[in-house]
Amino acid sequence: MRLTLFGYVLRTYVRFALGILGGLVLVFVVVDFVDRAKTYTGPGWVTDAAKLYGYKALMAVQQLGPAALLLAAGTTVSALRKQGEVTAIRALTFGPTALYAPVLAFGLLACTGFVVFDEVVATHAGRRVDEITTQRFNRWGDWRFYYTPKQWFRRGDHIFFLRAGSAQEGFADVSIFTLSREFKLQRRLDAARMEWLDGTRWRLTGVVERAFAGENHTSVKSLESAEYELGIAASAFRIRPGRPEQMRVRELREQIVARRDVGLATKQFELALHNRFAYPFAALPAALLGVGLALRTNRRGHLTAAIVEGLLVAVAMWGLMMVCRTLVLTERLSPPVAAWTPPVLLVLAAVALWMRREGFLHVPRRWLAVR
Repeated sequence: MRLTLFGYVLRTYVRFALGILGGLVLVFVVVDFVDRAKTYTGPGWVTDAAKLYGYKALMAVQQLGPAALLLAAGTTVSALRKQGEVTAIRALTFGPTALYAPVLAFGLLACTGFVVFDEVVATHAGRRVDEITTQRFNRWGDWRFYYTPKQWFRRGDHIFFLRAGSAQEGFADVSIFTLSREFKLQRRLDAARMEWLDGTRWRLTGVVERAFAGENHTSVKSLESAEYELGIAASAFRIRPGRPEQMRVRELREQIVARRDVGLATKQFELALHNRFAYPFAALPAALLGVGLALRTNRRGHLTAAIVEGLLVAVAMWGLMMVCRTLVLTERLSPPVAAWTPPVLLVLAAVALWMRREGFLHVPRRWLAVR
């Protein structure tokens, strides 16, 4: 009997979750297309727009999946309650665990799936959206901010200005500034080409070396080729362009280390790394909170109330995430705290609601009252 009940509630929850997710994705795609329809022009725009929105739909699955699990949990319990099935469950001496357990089981599986989906599918879809939007429809937005190659790097006392090239093929038109502890310029190297030798040693060709001993003491010498110990390995210059959200976990870890080594900002990459897990798994306590809200005593409205409550929780969490993101970018909050604060608050809210229903917070011990 218990397994039969578990399977029935689970099937109901899965149907609601898939239906709500499909509806949310469809609404997102339609609204986004209507809002941007004027920008889609030129030969073959229909095919290109279809590809673009196919990739956008994949991204929307990842972005809207947690909200769908939250809404589905409340609507599932409300639908069962409206049909009198919650009363029947209580009559069979089953407690609220009969409703919580299926939601928890599927929620855990779905959250894990969202992490894998983001890692394998959504990251690639995001890159394709940027490529089609910029190359086919000439809409650049903040593309330049994420995809313009980095030229300025800092490592210890050295500041590197690498105007062209790469760590693998060598850099061209290079300037290297050496600073004192007082941040005064001690030496400047200008080279036509800079190539990695081994370890932290580099060969510079077409070099002009300027040494500054004081305000009026400057020596200049030109060298056809010279080797320098610059205290930085070639791997530190392998800075990959792109949005952090479009990189896989391994790439994010590598970019955080590489950018930290050369003095570039890493907060946004650290936040993306933590959000790769925090955002999907926030759906689990959110779904349990949805069950608790749908089971509260003397509740009216049923399905409508469940949808409204779910939307309010989703909007509140989304707003909190945006605030935390802003605090990270302005260096007022650490990325781990910003990423995990919304899930932790959802856990606390879900536990508090469950404890109240079980009578731990000095309220009647009945776990629900159905009218």
